Amino acid sequence: MLLGFARQSLLCHARTLALACALATGLAGVAQAADQPWLVLDVPTGKVLGEGNGYAPHGPASLAKMMTLYLTFEAIRKGKLKWDDRIVMSANAARKIPAKLWMRGGDTLSVREAVNAMIILSANDAASAMGEHLAGSEAAFARQMTQRARQLGLRNTVFRNASGLTEKGQVTTARDMATLGVAVMRDFPREYPLFSQRSFVFRGRQINGHNNLMYRYAGVDGIKTGYTDAAGFNLVSSFSDNNRHIVGVVLGGKTGRARDDRMAQLLTQYMPLASDGARRGSNLVARAEPQRKPSIAGLIDESDIEQGDGGLQPLQTSGEWNIQIGAVDTRADAKRLLGKADRLVRSILPEAKGYIEPAAKLFRVRFGGFRDAKAAGAACSALKRRAFACIASRT
Repeated sequence: MLLGFARQSLLCHARTLALACALATGLAGVAQAADQPWLVLDVPTGKVLGEGNGYAPHGPASLAKMMTLYLTFEAIRKGKLKWDDRIVMSANAARKIPAKLWMRGGDTLSVREAVNAMIILSANDAASAMGEHLAGSEAAFARQMTQRARQLGLRNTVFRNASGLTEKGQVTTARDMATLGVAVMRDFPREYPLFSQRSFVFRGRQINGHNNLMYRYAGVDGIKTGYTDAAGFNLVSSFSDNNRHIVGVVLGGKTGRARDDRMAQLLTQYMPLASDGARRGSNLVARAEPQRKPSIAGLIDESDIEQGDGGLQPLQTSGEWNIQIGAVDTRADAKRLLGKADRLVRSILPEAKGYIEPAAKLFRVRFGGFRDAKAAGAACSALKRRAFACIASRT
């Protein structure tokens, strides 16, 4: 009898501990969400409906491309740029880390292709090439971005490059990103519907986007995702419902799905507080498409396809070869292996770019950009002489 009582006491104690742990975990999650910068803005009035650390400095990641696109649209409107103009992919632009179009230095693409690549794929090489085309250099373009940002009311934002990749001094706030998102919609109503595209075709290949909240939350019609290791997962979303229209910003999400879920929660919470005025002109905001069953792109883990510093699966283009130097258990191990081999590989092929490709429970470490089997094989031979494993394959 005493033994039974002891067992019952231990069971009760275990259940109490489990409940305490669950509560602690839940509270930690709430605290984490509370620390994460966010802001919801009523579009017609400009009123901030709610915010948490909305004025705290944070890395923009690819949200910076909204400003690159703003200046691109502005150049088109002023007649300085045409949709069919050709943009040269410089060596600097071609060296950008993924997400990217994986074009070679000296290749060209149209303004329309560059715009679609920035919006849908969030291509860093396309953003860099556009900035160089408009200002002569990416650094000069970044200064133009910051200057225009001030004119638009972005008081705490400094841009250092056209793509949003991590660079010292590049910073923004949730409030500023909301202001920028509204400026794009307000000033370029004809171009804004481009942000609701789910895919585009580049050189005969369909490229799917990864603004997954548009696929699963009716009424969301844009506008931009972002990710770097330093900034985390960022998102600016436009949400329209009858006569109401709000823009939400979430910065620093731990995963793409967690960021999207947080945004969905905020949009649901604050839409009832939005102003209910006469509906804006039909051209101001792209109307939400009827919600269809998500494509495969909408069902996979966003963390594997987001753009930024993390190392990603490249856009595979016919005729190129890559090399694989390992498949390891963790992303941290993959980054270490990538770092060990990077200098050696680039001494063989300066334009080669390393990346990490998640696959099942492994992380493959690869380098892309080799023109043919001979070039990839030569790189593997050099790596093997330095005790690296290496396999060449066609993409």
